[in-house]
Amino acid sequence: MPDADPLLEIADDLYALPLADFTPARDALVKEHRADKDLAASIKGLRKASVAAWVVNLLVRRDPDQVDQVLAVGEALRDAQDNLDATQLREFTKQRRQLTASVTTAARRMAREEGVRTTESVAEQVEATLTAAMLEPDAARAVRSGLLVSALSATGLGDLDLGGAVAVPEALGFSAKARPAPGPDPTQRPQLHVVPDPDADVKARSAADERLAEARSALKDHEKEHRAARRSVEKLQARTLQVQSEIDELRGRIATLEDTLEEVDEQLAEAEAAQAEVEEAVDEARSEVEAAREARERLKG
Repeated sequence: MPDADPLLEIADDLYALPLADFTPARDALVKEHRADKDLAASIKGLRKASVAAWVVNLLVRRDPDQVDQVLAVGEALRDAQDNLDATQLREFTKQRRQLTASVTTAARRMAREEGVRTTESVAEQVEATLTAAMLEPDAARAVRSGLLVSALSATGLGDLDLGGAVAVPEALGFSAKARPAPGPDPTQRPQLHVVPDPDADVKARSAADERLAEARSALKDHEKEHRAARRSVEKLQARTLQVQSEIDELRGRIATLEDTLEEVDEQLAEAEAAQAEVEEAVDEARSEVEAAREARERLKG
């Protein structure tokens, strides 16, 4: 049996970490493996997952059996698609959406248990990724790797581009290690099957209530952040006015000093001209003194 790829083993551990721990853990591993320059460079190139990708990776590790069931249902639907009439296809499409919505709700719950609150936008990306995994075999392999760095989206027409969606190209075909969280026995969870759900309306209302509660909680948090941001803006606006006032005062002072400088320059020019005249008079007086002295000397002779 060939040795496991060390980069895949390292990536499997890294992408199992809480989202906030990824970057410091990755950088520490780069230092740890600096003796192997190629491996260290590969580790450094591992990108942090988006929130949606992290939630899917968490689901894969926390509940791989549920993920495998989703992927198996997707494979069965793909195999049967060519033999279905329009009515059956619509029914299976509806059931597929119910399944992905249910699993997405479970994934969001797991994220909350890890201290990460997911927005509706993130939930939509998670559901789109699970849908892509049911529609496209390569997307299924990417999801099962647990090494997603971005969400997936597919139409089922074979146009899926996985470039940059997984941590490393070798991730396709790799399966993340299961890392179940402590809790109730997962074997007691009912198996998932693509069948009509008689309690769909009740579950939908429950999910809607949960979404509403989460939205209200998120709104409360955002409003608190908005108030803090507004106070910060008001303080900075006041500081801006103060600084602008100081600048205006300094500009006025500079203008006054420039006027004073101009006056002093004029006075200096006049003083220099007067000095030149006095120096000329001094020179003439000295010449006169010298001439008088010489005349007196001649009279002595």
